[in-house]
Amino acid sequence: MTSNTSAASNSNASSSLHDALHITAQPAPGEKERVVLAYSGGLDTSVCIKWLQETYDLDVIAVVGDLGQEHDGLEAVKAKALATSAIGCAVIDMREAFADEYLTCALAANALYENKYPLVSALSRPLIAMHLVAVAHAFGAKYVAHGCTGKGNDQVRFESSVLMLDPTLKILSPVRDWGLGCRADEIAWAAVHGVPVKATTEAPYSIDDNLWGRAIECGVLEDPWCEPPADIYTMTADPVSAPDAPAYVEIAFEQGIPCALDGKPLSFLDIIYALNEIAGAHGFGRIDMIENRLVGVKSRECYEVPGALTLIQAHKALEDLCLERGVLHQKLALEQTWAESVYNGLWFSPLKEALDAFLGHTQQCVTGTVKVKLYKGSCTVVGRKSPFSLYDFGLATYDADDAFDHQAAKGFIDIHGLSCKVWAENRLANDARMPAFADVDATNAACRAVVDEAEDILHDAGKVCA
Repeated sequence: MTSNTSAASNSNASSSLHDALHITAQPAPGEKERVVLAYSGGLDTSVCIKWLQETYDLDVIAVVGDLGQEHDGLEAVKAKALATSAIGCAVIDMREAFADEYLTCALAANALYENKYPLVSALSRPLIAMHLVAVAHAFGAKYVAHGCTGKGNDQVRFESSVLMLDPTLKILSPVRDWGLGCRADEIAWAAVHGVPVKATTEAPYSIDDNLWGRAIECGVLEDPWCEPPADIYTMTADPVSAPDAPAYVEIAFEQGIPCALDGKPLSFLDIIYALNEIAGAHGFGRIDMIENRLVGVKSRECYEVPGALTLIQAHKALEDLCLERGVLHQKLALEQTWAESVYNGLWFSPLKEALDAFLGHTQQCVTGTVKVKLYKGSCTVVGRKSPFSLYDFGLATYDADDAFDHQAAKGFIDIHGLSCKVWAENRLANDARMPAFADVDATNAACRAVVDEAEDILHDAGKVCA
């Protein structure tokens, strides 16, 4: 098990748009037009730089985002982009913005696509897109490009986000358009065109990760019957070999945002890193699911999300304590709408903005502490407390201290069921019986038959005895 990267407070790799300031604000007369490329340094985006130059005769500005993903140094990624003839490369530390502006919204929504997946990749794409647009504006680029395939969700997320932020920008999608076919073709094309890549045709998995978790697909995982191999996991221990003693962690929230662990104040970002380590060490946070992609394909996806799932579980438990029933029930439905909207690339849409307003309002009193128990692949909430708790011991207890008015229940039930009672009386009076009435009659008839049979047996037995 390995950590993605150091916490923000220990980071020395962050940089910003000053990386690209040697580029003029606009292309000089006679210079090529510019395209801003979302760049990771992997096979696809490395080939994209050269392909955009040769196919469209564009100068490429690469944008590298630090979102807490595993890497060997983003300055090395920058150097690789420049070595592949990009005219500039901006390395941007997006981690704090990701935590404070994106993951806070996701946590308020307890965001789980299809009630399972914490939206690892879907949450990062709009933030990257926002920086792509900002760089395009800063350096006079008319084009924005990404390295997504034509079968995945990310193409939708990038392009929808860019178009909502600036509809005048033109979007290029090299991997979708170039017709190189498969990974082996890309590697061969890179070799012919002098593009340095480390990828091999044997590389088994496609991985996207950030501080919220890891998404793993391809290779043997494409067979939904095949158990995921142990080597796909880097953030979580095998639950079988996890510690034999459980870990108890107290997570404090202030208006829905995590603010402390075990009584120690920490930033939300550092809490995510800490829980990735703690929960991951106890084998919690693995998901193996069949996922319904926006483009209509079912795909087998595996995820490692130890910190994300721990926080969502704890946050839900605190909301159970603090939110009024009607708000909580309505929120459950809107959470799924929020998750689906973000999964489908609509982060900047008016619907998602309106949902954020509702969800943000619900968090005003979600303040308190939740205690979780992490043990061999499980996370269990074992305690919760809040000054805004709506749990009333006097109303909940069945002991002598019970303050609930039991006599009020009869009147409540009479009023609660009155409308349906009037309806039933009307249906019966008009002989307009519904299936439910027929079911009752059938049950009565069956019971009557059993009783009659029993009475006959007893009667016959009585005759024999006489």
